[in-house]
Amino acid sequence: MSQENPRNKARGRRHQRVRAHVSGTAERPRLSVFRSLRHIVAQVVDDTQGRTLASASTIDPEVRAQIGDLNKIGQAKVVGKMLAERAQKAGVKQVVFDRGGYRYHGRVKALADASREAGLDF
Repeated sequence: MSQENPRNKARGRRHQRVRAHVSGTAERPRLSVFRSLRHIVAQVVDDTQGRTLASASTIDPEVRAQIGDLNKIGQAKVVGKMLAERAQKAGVKQVVFDRGGYRYHGRVKALADASREAGLDF
């Protein structure tokens, strides 16, 4: 019998509370963040159509070429910058930020700040 990690359960509850108030539209999609111990993933999502408009992660080959020996916060900054570039290419300038139940701190904050610096408005 497998049991879910209580930290992940608590994060899931926090994420549900955030999602009750945050929803992406075609004009202002949702920037969703997921972080694991090794990777960070970010997506720009239009919830009305259920479509992902742009995404970036530390797993992408294009991002992997840039991160090299950076620490996790540095990697999050590269992902945020790449996501902002891809989102702008898709015609997205404004987003609403969904921190995914994580604290707005460390890697999540670094990704958000890098996205803002690269031109996303939120």
